[in-house]
Parts: sequence; C-alpha cells; structure tokens
Amino acid sequence: MKPIYIATFHQSRFGKLLGMTVPQIVDSAIQGACRQIDADPAALDVGSIGAACNFSLNEQGLLAGLMADTPGLAGKPIEAVENACASGGQAVLSVIQKLQLGMGETGIALGYEKMRDAEGKMDGKLIGKVLGYFSHPGEREGKVFVFPHIFAEVMRDYMAAWNVTERDLAAIPVQEYANAKYNPCAQMNKVQITLDQALAIEGLNRYVVEGLPLKTYDCSQITDGYAALIVATEEGLAKLGVPKSECVEIAGWGQATDPIRKEGRDVLRPAGAYRAMRTAYAMAGAGPEDVNVAEVHDCFSVMGAIGTEVIGKTEPGKGAQYWVEGKAAPDGECAINTSGGLIAKGHPIGATGIAMIGWSALQLQGKAPAEVQVSNPRLAATFNIGGPICASVCTVLR
Repeated sequence: MKPIYIATFHQSRFGKLLGMTVPQIVDSAIQGACRQIDADPAALDVGSIGAACNFSLNEQGLLAGLMADTPGLAGKPIEAVENACASGGQAVLSVIQKLQLGMGETGIALGYEKMRDAEGKMDGKLIGKVLGYFSHPGEREGKVFVFPHIFAEVMRDYMAAWNVTERDLAAIPVQEYANAKYNPCAQMNKVQITLDQALAIEGLNRYVVEGLPLKTYDCSQITDGYAALIVATEEGLAKLGVPKSECVEIAGWGQATDPIRKEGRDVLRPAGAYRAMRTAYAMAGAGPEDVNVAEVHDCFSVMGAIGTEVIGKTEPGKGAQYWVEGKAAPDGECAINTSGGLIAKGHPIGATGIAMIGWSALQLQGKAPAEVQVSNPRLAATFNIGGPICASVCTVLR
C-alpha cells in the first residue's frame, strides 16, 4: 500500500458556531484547511464528510454535494459517511481508501456537527432523542436520555466488575479539564475542576440517571464544531508543495463494528474495538509499548478508562488506575487526551474522530501548546467509537 501522510489539520473552536449555516460550515472547513498550506481546493482529488445529526437537527442531506459547492471540487469523487460518533474517523478512512484505490493522490476528510441554534442555545430533550437513534430500538424504552443512560449502566458494570470507584473514574475528567485549559479550541478551556468538585453532588454536577453512578462531570459536551484533514500520498504532497519531512504518516488504521445491541456482548472488553486497534498496530509494525501519545473516545469517563485498555496501555479493568497514577498526564508514561478529550475539548460528533487524529499529529510534530506538549513523542494511537461501543475506528501515527 502507498504511505499516507497528513498534509495539514484545521479545526474551528469547539462550542458554539452561532449563526453559521451548514453550507458555510462545510466551505469554511475546506477553505481553512487549504489556506494553511497555500493550496487551492482544486488541488484536492477526492473527499469525504462525516456528520451524525445533519438530517435530524439541521434538515440537510447530501453533504457531499455541499462539499462540491466549494469552487474546485465539483465533479470529483466525494461521499458522505455516517457511523454515529465514529463518523469523523470513518471519513478519514474513506479518503485513505480512495487514495489506495488510485482515485487520486490528495484528499480532504472533514466532519462537523451543529447541535445548537443561532444564539448558542440547545434543546436538550431533542438532542437526547435524536442521539438515541444510534442505539438499538429495543434498548431505548424507559430511557429519557438514551446514551447517558446506556453508559451509566456501562459505568456501573465496569465498577462492579473491576472493583473501581467513582473517585477513580473522576480522575479522568479532572485531568482532561486541566489539559483543556491550554487548548485554545477547547469548549471548556475556561473551566477547571478539582477531584472533590467532580464527586460532589451540587450545582451543575448531579447524577444523570437515578440509581446509577454517572454524573455531569463524567459526560462529554453538546458541541458545535468542525475539523478537516488534508491527506496525501508522497506524489500528492509534492503536488501540494508540502515537504514530506514536515508531515505525520498515518502508519496504520483499522475499523470494526460490533452488533448495535449492548446486551448479550462484553462491552467492557469490546471485541470490535480491540480488533480494530490490533489491525492498526499490525499495519504500522508497532505495538502499545511504542506509543506515548493517544487520543481516546471519552464520551463518558468510563470510556476514557476502557479506551486506555483498548489502545493496550493496561489490561482490562486497570484503565482508571492508569489515570489515578498520573500515567495519562502530559508528562506521564503515555499522554492521553492532552487536547482535553471529548469531556473538556468538546464533542461535535462528526468532527470528533478527525480532531483526535489532527491533535495527535500536532503532538508528534511538537506543535501542541507547550504546557501539554509531550517531550520526545514517538508514536500516537487514536480510538474513535460510535454508538454503544459499536463502531470503532483506530489509527496509529508516526
């Protein structure tokens, strides 16, 4: 296979896009990425776009056509992909596969989500309902907010299976809020929390589902935002005028999908996620021991723990302890979610998987904010999921 490189990464600030329309968001993502390397969109051969709520919240389909509205992209192979919260990662794989098939030498993967209105306000009940569409219909009954409820059950089961406490898992959001302080694009970079605040049931922090351990600070954000990656073969980099020596290689990738129904399978050790990560490591000729930078899909704190296990930094059940011991901190054994993660950076669903890869590339290039920049970064791993730990997209970068 041809080596694939990241020519550039571009993202909006995560949080509120206010009055931006979906066509404006898509064009801004493309133009912003191209400007960073002084490229014309016409230099891009293929494209892919990921989003999850474009129909249900934005009343917009055929997103590929919106990409083709950008001058220079008309008539090119472009597609839209949807894989729930893994849509962004799936868009990246879509572009890589096009390049591997010989459909071009350069491509752009972008993702976005617009979940708030023009004033930045959100309809929590509507958002909870439409996100619930990404679960099995048989597992929605009796759940007002389907995904927080499902992951509250996962959190309960994880704690019971591995003798983990709420305090152990709270170490994850505390570290991530501390990291997000230094990410200028993070939604929550003006907020800091202590371990005691993450545990105290007061103010904004409450149990989301009665009788289950998930609290507000365990949850990711409702976020507007977009992100884009321009990727290319060696020939494509030459075409774009980007030196290969300045680029990060997407050295390995994997994708796998488990059944959407949570019941009846081991979501604490999700088979598809582990398979996708193993595939990415094998393709890169690397292993977990080589990785000291990672971005994992912490839609809820328990997924920060499980994600740490999936990327191979601990055995099952030890992921939370990895954070408690400071091993996931920027100066730890493997710096995980130095961006702030979904919990503090924000979670614009379609953009999330792209932003994970882009931020990891910045780390490997030594371009992350100094306060969270990893010294001597070697390899990076990313783990992006969709649904109830159902769809998984994993990458290894060098």
